[in-house]
Amino acid sequence: MENQTEERELTREELEQKKEEMYQFYTESLKYLKAQCEYEETLAKIEEARFKRTSIQMQYAMMAAQQEDAMAGATSPEELREEIQAEQKRKLRRD
Repeated sequence: MENQTEERELTREELEQKKEEMYQFYTESLKYLKAQCEYEETLAKIEEARFKRTSIQMQYAMMAAQQEDAMAGATSPEELREEIQAEQKRKLRRD
């Protein structure tokens, strides 16, 4: 047996009925779509906040590492003072 679909023209009443069924379907589905939209927007806000927080943490870690590197080079305040004075003398001699 062959599967054949009969294609016939719908009457005006049938067409109106189909339109009404489609309208009801979309109207009933709208509340679910709105809920999904709100859910997706909330997820996006959460991801954006996580990204910002992580970026700030990375910047803070980089700044802390730079400070540690700078502090590691100077073992005592006296040595740091001597280095600054030696640098100033070199600048004075160049002028």
